[in-house]
Amino acid sequence: MTGTESAVPRIDTSRPHPARVYDWFLGGKDNYPVDEELGRQITAMQGDAPRHARANRRFMERATRAVVRETGIRQFLDVGSGIPTEPNLHQIAQSVVPDARVVYVDNDPIVLAHAAALLRGAPQGVTEYVQADAREPRRILEQAASVLDFDRPVALSLIALLHFIADDDGAHELVDTLVGALAPGSCLVLSAMTADFDPDNVRRGIAAYTASGVTLVARSHTEMGRFFKGLDLLDPGLVSLSDWRPAADGEQEGLVSLYGAVGIKR
Repeated sequence: MTGTESAVPRIDTSRPHPARVYDWFLGGKDNYPVDEELGRQITAMQGDAPRHARANRRFMERATRAVVRETGIRQFLDVGSGIPTEPNLHQIAQSVVPDARVVYVDNDPIVLAHAAALLRGAPQGVTEYVQADAREPRRILEQAASVLDFDRPVALSLIALLHFIADDDGAHELVDTLVGALAPGSCLVLSAMTADFDPDNVRRGIAAYTASGVTLVARSHTEMGRFFKGLDLLDPGLVSLSDWRPAADGEQEGLVSLYGAVGIKR
């Protein structure tokens, strides 16, 4: 696999980046002191933040397997993919269907720096990386079209992305543009933060991110549901991640302040 950009942009270590803070929550090493500092602040206020990050990762794994097995989709567009953390989406998809084609999209230079080394897929399939901002959906579609056939179904993954994009900053336009470009039979896999279950802790977390210059938005069940307008939700619908088809033999996740769902485009 090779990235679509040959030069790695400068990594800004003066301010935290959501992908690197998430990496710290997951116990990764691809983060900087400024990311760790914010991660520790969040954990001090909301001690189960790393647990929520792990629950989000497991939701991605369960949802990807469900999409492959129940819809037959072989193409994946993962926007806001973050720093590679095994198992990655392509590893999950290609373990079931080795010819799966996967395009990752992120705007953090550290993700690009690691993409070529870490995102190696099955030889029958294709794994590619696009360096782009999520707020540039048309550019994402143009570049992804070199790998994905948008005349056939695609699974669009927006995992833990939209809570970093406010409505006024184009969150709905992003989803509408990307979903609008997908063929019937495609799906949207989405998870994002909510304050419905633990409002005080979530609001403190939002304040810490905001103080560090990072946008963070919590949405209600109704607000999250709007991203799935016109789509048919797979069971169990839009629920807390811990309630979305939990693994019978997996870690008991408890309450998770993120909603997740998979919607099918008819």
